[in-house]
Amino acid sequence: QVQLVESGGGFVRAGGSLRLSCEASLRVPALTMGWYRQAPEEPREEEPRELVAVIENDGDTRYADSVKGRFTISRESAKNIVSLQMNSLLPQDTGVYYCTATFRGVRGASWGQGTQVTVSL
Repeated sequence: QVQLVESGGGFVRAGGSLRLSCEASLRVPALTMGWYRQAPEEPREEEPRELVAVIENDGDTRYADSVKGRFTISRESAKNIVSLQMNSLLPQDTGVYYCTATFRGVRGASWGQGTQVTVSL
């Protein structure tokens, strides 16, 4: 079973920055790594639905429209580490952020336990 360990969440005022990081236990290179989030008012689901940003193993990235220009995703492929630099944070960015990764030969996506991000006015 693949373990994803997240770090870097916390509390920040609007306009501030946070950096999230996630490391996968599997040493086989990940195919896709990324971040999803779940807003506080949403019921806890097995897999969060709101994509924040993903990065493929060739470096291609995708972002939610709401975070473009503010968030930057990056990865250290040799270590299976993915990071999310979040700048100009808004209260609506508040939520639990989940790291995810897919691997060749591993069925389905792997998920971290989630890290809380709270942005206040």
